[in-house]
Amino acid sequence: MPDEPPDPGLPDPKEVEELLLGGRLRYTRVDAVRLSGVTREFSGRVWKAFGYPSMPDEAVAYTEGDVAALTRLRRLMDEGVLDEDSVVRMVRAFGQTMARLAEWQINLLTSMLRGADPGEAPSAEAIRSIVEIADKYLDDFEPLVVHAWRRQLAAAGTRALASAATRDGRESDPDAPAARSPITVGFADMVSFTQVSRELEELELARVVERFEETASDIVASCGGRLVKTLGDEVLFCAEDPAVGAEIALSIAAAVKDETEVPDVRVGVAFGPVLPLMGDVFGTTVNRAARLTSLARPGTVVIDAELAAELRDVPAFQTTRIVRRPVRGLGIIQPYVLRRMSANGSRPSGPHT
Repeated sequence: MPDEPPDPGLPDPKEVEELLLGGRLRYTRVDAVRLSGVTREFSGRVWKAFGYPSMPDEAVAYTEGDVAALTRLRRLMDEGVLDEDSVVRMVRAFGQTMARLAEWQINLLTSMLRGADPGEAPSAEAIRSIVEIADKYLDDFEPLVVHAWRRQLAAAGTRALASAATRDGRESDPDAPAARSPITVGFADMVSFTQVSRELEELELARVVERFEETASDIVASCGGRLVKTLGDEVLFCAEDPAVGAEIALSIAAAVKDETEVPDVRVGVAFGPVLPLMGDVFGTTVNRAARLTSLARPGTVVIDAELAAELRDVPAFQTTRIVRRPVRGLGIIQPYVLRRMSANGSRPSGPHT
């Protein structure tokens, strides 16, 4: 059966692909390997890590930019900056991050265009408008991506330096194995999200989730913490300073409570060492923070004993010990309710008292 002719109302797919790639598709995989000087196996690992589909060796599917990327990666290995496994891990981080960014941008553009319903496939007119915008403004968008990356890289580097300085200051035995510095980790979880998802239309639900994520991410950034990831009805954040982590938690709970379109949140926060990996954090501290959300009432913040001890002498906050609870996988823990200290220094009223 012959291929159906392309829709005359739509741009040519190959032309759009080459426009967005910034160059003509002119090389096969064999060509790209030969010109970049890498092995076939390495190129395969790199393309998979980037998230590219597998292509037959004879398919003309690569640009000058693809060859240049392989060449740069080979140079990093030749100069001893990274080994092959580290290159693949780095590429995977880029690929996964950029895949989400690209989908987000396309969804944003289609939803902005007249007549484009985010719940349906974009019209031919919307596609043509997107291509026109890309053709005219892609060179303006690209530096913004690099700028945001450099800003985040600078922030991450500064956090790493501060963490190293703190660790060095705490180590009394130079021969002792290095311990991971403790940080504050928090989860904010929307209450009754399953019920809300059943009651709202898909578009309305998407707006609720987006508003929640916007509110939480703005607060985390303004306070000086880091938004680790968003999970629809839940966000994970962390902060080097316990007081900053406490401020983020209370601010998110208060801000969401004022949002008429977003359900209240429960917030659980813990303090301790974590394992950072691929931009995420893992370990018992993270698990403890997640479990603490189930102990919090809507609109409140519950913290662990470790964070309560760190905040004991911070006048802005008050911690109230509540009943010890068993939590799955962690045994019996001692939770505390976190509140702001009132202006007159008295104990605020509210849930858990």
